[in-house]
Amino acid sequence: MVVFLSMKTSHKLITLLSGAVLSFSAFAASDKAQNVTAVTQEVVWTSGTDTEALWLRYADSKGGLVWGRSTEYPEYEKVREGDTFIIELKQGPCLMEFFHSRWRRANDVRRWDESINSFGGCPYVFD
Repeated sequence: MVVFLSMKTSHKLITLLSGAVLSFSAFAASDKAQNVTAVTQEVVWTSGTDTEALWLRYADSKGGLVWGRSTEYPEYEKVREGDTFIIELKQGPCLMEFFHSRWRRANDVRRWDESINSFGGCPYVFD
């Protein structure tokens, strides 16, 4: 999907490509590009994607696993909005994200695919 926004001396081109949003702005009348900026890059799930690899790509896009991997939740007073970690349960791992003042499965926040909530320890994180 390509959208052109026209102004008298400049054009703004916004391109959506595989979930990545790229913004190219301020093309002067001379057609020389100025201020080319990558705005955001979304982590996209597709059928057959390795779930743990998806989680790590997502965590890396946010600066990495803030709390690493553990069998214990981090101390509530020390976590911040957006923090991530992988809880290790006997049933398997699950990526968690601190969102709206509590730990949630990252898939409940990002909504990649309903099947992810059935992966590893995800069905058991709140038991």
